[in-house]
Amino acid sequence: MLPDYRAAVPRADFNVDAAAETVRPILAAVAERGVTALAEFSQRFDHVTPASFRVPPEAISQAEANLDPAVRDAFLTSIQRRRMVAEAEARSVSARVELAPGAVVEQKLVAVERVGLYVPGGLAPLASSVLMNVVPAQVAGVTSIAVTSPPQAEFGGLPHPNILAVCALLGVDEVYAVGGAQAIAMFAYGVPDLCPAVDLVTGPGNIYVVAAKRLLRGRVGIDSEAGPTEIAILADDTANPAFVAADLISQAEHDPMAGSVLVTDSPGLADAVRAAVEPQIAATKHQDRIRTALSGQQSAIVLVDDLAQGVAVVDAYAAEHLEIHTRDAAAVAARVRNAGAIFVGSYSPVSLGDYTAGSTHVLPTAGAAHHSSGLNVRSFRKQVHIINYSQAALAEVADVVETFAAAEDLPAHGAAVNVRRLS
Repeated sequence: MLPDYRAAVPRADFNVDAAAETVRPILAAVAERGVTALAEFSQRFDHVTPASFRVPPEAISQAEANLDPAVRDAFLTSIQRRRMVAEAEARSVSARVELAPGAVVEQKLVAVERVGLYVPGGLAPLASSVLMNVVPAQVAGVTSIAVTSPPQAEFGGLPHPNILAVCALLGVDEVYAVGGAQAIAMFAYGVPDLCPAVDLVTGPGNIYVVAAKRLLRGRVGIDSEAGPTEIAILADDTANPAFVAADLISQAEHDPMAGSVLVTDSPGLADAVRAAVEPQIAATKHQDRIRTALSGQQSAIVLVDDLAQGVAVVDAYAAEHLEIHTRDAAAVAARVRNAGAIFVGSYSPVSLGDYTAGSTHVLPTAGAAHHSSGLNVRSFRKQVHIINYSQAALAEVADVVETFAAAEDLPAHGAAVNVRRLS
């Protein structure tokens, strides 16, 4: 049995239970007081109260019209590539099994009817999260899509214009200027005369958004409890230290709690990456945020004995994003079981996946890649079995059903079959 390396790799302290106590009264207030509570929390947390929590369609259209052409092209290219991959995900044929003559079980994929998509707007206005959520939902066949993002004081209480513009490009016109836990409550409970309740909430957010999702799970479906973003890089002595340093920094740029972890069997590479990091930080914008993340308990350089141990360590870590910078990187990647997404080789950086690779960037964090997948078309579909037996087919297995029912002391179950044999 391989050693359990989970405790040996760094990870941020992400105490959702503590945040849940802060969020609980917010959820209750939105459920009880609706728009009045949204206004109160918007002013308290976002320092602006929108003139209308539902963003006017003309503001969405205007945001698209105001797009820089190069930015518009980037958005459309990313949308197109994400849609191509989502459509490939959706091509799986529903299963149909005829177990015996007249005994048919089919599996049907049914799209969730209404989805609420949360788009962060705090430290970075993640327009990319709009397309990462909306495109697979559309391809899955979701008929009602609502988007919400925090209001921004500098934009008159509207979400960031780029977020609105991507909504316009995707044909989404139900957009709300509501952020934080109160946005999740709005989607889960519905707010009269503003926003009907949804069936499923997806999209990343801060710890309070995560806490709200946890508290409301069951009332509404959720995609995951996403924690701070993280990157692990498995590298050997063939890796380019400048590339590795840049990729560690790119994730640290997201959040002071972001995790950046290098796992390597090469002390020389570790030293070279350390030397490459500081000049790159000095040349970038969010230096304080990056330094805080890289110096936190969640970030480290982990030295291993060899590549085999390195694979075991990154498997235990189960990173949201895993880059492989080694000899024969594709073969090494094939040995990895646990990761949200795997980026193979020197020219597949995580930032490519954040925008334009075509893959999803809504991925499991905090070790959840041990058991969970990233957001995809199937996330927006339910599997429904359709059972269609003829009279003869039921009669063939009637004794089995009655025997099983009796063994569980549920005689009415057996009687429901027997009454059909007697009719």
